[in-house]
Amino acid sequence: MTPPRSPSPSPSRSTPRSPPRSPQAVLTGLDRVQADGYRALQGLRLGLICNPTSVDASLHHLADLLSASEALKLVRLFGPEHGIRGEAQDMIAVDAITRDSRTGLPVVSLYGSSEASLAPRPEDLIGLDALVFDIQDIGSRYYTYVWTMALCMRAAQQASLKFIVLDRPNPIDGVSLEGPLVAPGWESFVGLHPLPTRHGMTVGEIARWLAGERGVSPELEVVELQGWRRRQLFDTTGLPWVPPSPNMPTLDTALVYPGQCLLEGTNLSEGRGTTRPFEIFGAPFIDPHALAQRLEAFGLTGLRVRPLWFEPTFQKFAKKRCGGLMLHVVDRSTFQPVLTSLCLLAAVRELWPEQLQWRTEPYEFVGNRLAIDLLFGSDRPRLALENGATPATIAEGWQGELQRFRRLRERYLLYPD
Repeated sequence: MTPPRSPSPSPSRSTPRSPPRSPQAVLTGLDRVQADGYRALQGLRLGLICNPTSVDASLHHLADLLSASEALKLVRLFGPEHGIRGEAQDMIAVDAITRDSRTGLPVVSLYGSSEASLAPRPEDLIGLDALVFDIQDIGSRYYTYVWTMALCMRAAQQASLKFIVLDRPNPIDGVSLEGPLVAPGWESFVGLHPLPTRHGMTVGEIARWLAGERGVSPELEVVELQGWRRRQLFDTTGLPWVPPSPNMPTLDTALVYPGQCLLEGTNLSEGRGTTRPFEIFGAPFIDPHALAQRLEAFGLTGLRVRPLWFEPTFQKFAKKRCGGLMLHVVDRSTFQPVLTSLCLLAAVRELWPEQLQWRTEPYEFVGNRLAIDLLFGSDRPRLALENGATPATIAEGWQGELQRFRRLRERYLLYPD
């Protein structure tokens, strides 16, 4: 049953539905616009917010498709973190103004060397009628693409531009919610608005929520998915997986990421520089078997852990032998990534209290607060850990706000269970 919808300040519209390719196929917003002859984009001078995931079912990139069409007017490209072609590593500034080698179009970076670079400037929007957003999210609040979308929506609102979202699935399902919301005063580029860690929404639904609840309300059109149901994970959609960023190689990575990204706020390696980032983690001071035994004592569901040693090729502990674990998700329906990583942090803190440290370097343009607090959305979970609270007790503390958010988001959902 489709969840009830209520009007938002800038209600979204959908393009006419097109026939599916097969009974099991899911059509993205791009696939549907393409099947409709790009009618939703015709007559508009377009700016495209894109990255390597902006492809149709045949893996043709939207920038290439639009720039090759004489009937469409693609004027400018906008690149989020990692760039429009996805070559930059995390938190690496991308040049402000360049030319795309493929299309020859000017590219505006939305991830430069300062916080001001995260949003388009008024001069970047001159000559445009609409901004089009087509990027695959991975279902976790830390992932910065939805915040690039939010800032671009605000810029479009101020410049009186239309904002068109070509929707894509939430790859780790649209049902499961977990983790705390961002508390007032703790906003950052890993949480500009109060979403939970695992939000269970598509980018189109988040855009509707931003318009309806957060005052980010340009003229908004969401081109909906066709054939996707909320309980589906990405590998059941029939769509090709394109890594949304250099360290998000597989759906398995996305499944653990809502918890394992917390390690970015510590001196533990989150597995960057290995072939399985976020699934693999550790540090030179960790005894893998001792950690596995302690973590298993928490009775976590849907998960098996494997002790291992690894040597990252870059970033934390590059070229150094680390002990750690690999997380193997064996039951996606019961696996709780945030609780799992909370238990992991508690275990490492218990076993190696002197060696585990919180990251103190600037994180996502914020230098006066700990990265772990920005990731949690406040300092409450960290302080609770430091005071010896159990992971289950800490997780219980955010259940009330999570249930309130679950009820609130209902009016903005677009797809059935």
